[in-house]
Amino acid sequence: MTVQPSFIAACLKQSTDIVPVWYMRQAGRYDPDYRKIKEKYSLLEICSQPELAAEVTMMPVNKLGVDAAILYSDIMNPVASIGIDFDIVKNIGPVIHNPIRSSADVERLTPIDVEKDLSHVIKTIQILDSQLTVPLITFAGAPFTIASYLIEGKPSKNYLLTKQLMYSEPKVWHALMEKLGDMVITYLKAHIAAGAKAVQLFDSWVGALSPYDFKIYVLPTITRIFKELAHLPQPKIYFPGVSSGELLPHLTSIEANVIGLDWRVSITEGRKRLGDRYAVQGNLDPTILTGPMSVIEDYAKQIIDEGTQKPGFIFNLGHGLFPEASLDKLKLLTEFVHSYSAKAIQQQLKGSVV
Repeated sequence: MTVQPSFIAACLKQSTDIVPVWYMRQAGRYDPDYRKIKEKYSLLEICSQPELAAEVTMMPVNKLGVDAAILYSDIMNPVASIGIDFDIVKNIGPVIHNPIRSSADVERLTPIDVEKDLSHVIKTIQILDSQLTVPLITFAGAPFTIASYLIEGKPSKNYLLTKQLMYSEPKVWHALMEKLGDMVITYLKAHIAAGAKAVQLFDSWVGALSPYDFKIYVLPTITRIFKELAHLPQPKIYFPGVSSGELLPHLTSIEANVIGLDWRVSITEGRKRLGDRYAVQGNLDPTILTGPMSVIEDYAKQIIDEGTQKPGFIFNLGHGLFPEASLDKLKLLTEFVHSYSAKAIQQQLKGSVV
């Protein structure tokens, strides 16, 4: 590409003609064609077939007109390589058959071997790199979020066992963070080497922590991950998940390019809490997609008006798409974000207000 794609430019806080847009979980069950594939194959079975995983990754690019693709994968994929036995169970999520509960459990975890255990993921990235016309985002689950599954044994609402280990066995906790941090760094470096144009670190559940606990028990590992990736030119995104607004002021020293915001914090307030250091991504409440297009557009306008006040804004959701979302509404929303933001940016260049 001779011209910097709008998504990459926005990640780097450069000026763009439009606001780029993509959606977390944009390859998913809201798409009837994807649902047909899921009738034949499980998530992990799709991930294990590079051609099929690439096809699913490209579906929303072709159907919605989004400005970036995100790899069809799962944050749990790499943990199999470090010695975790798990399944993705329908209507539950990740279920761990050998959960982490002790120092011995942490010690038995082995270093990730991407070439041996995750070659299918690398092959998928290579296929996409050769076929996509938009940048490919790949991702990893952040250590706290992965740890919450490994310790609880399944998704949790209160993270009781996770916090119990964190508070009662801090040495064990930090040893686990160290190993999961190593896993993420190695995994994302392999993604970039295979052709990823940006990487996102999903920390979906870290908002369950107080700012103090986040700073003590999680932030050192997040800081290390981005420091280890800082020499690579591809943009890096950190999404601290839902209910994470109070954590934002603690992120001002990490070497990321973009911070994802959930819908509980406005774009303007998010930038303020981050010291205006990063590009920001977000932050439409996904459930607004259940409303009529007039309502969806009104909320999108508010977000775009704030986002376009400064360079460095990517339109997204405040969390992932849900199965009941409408493909048609998403297509219309994507077109609206492009058309409305183009006008907003032009008006700002003229010194006017939309």
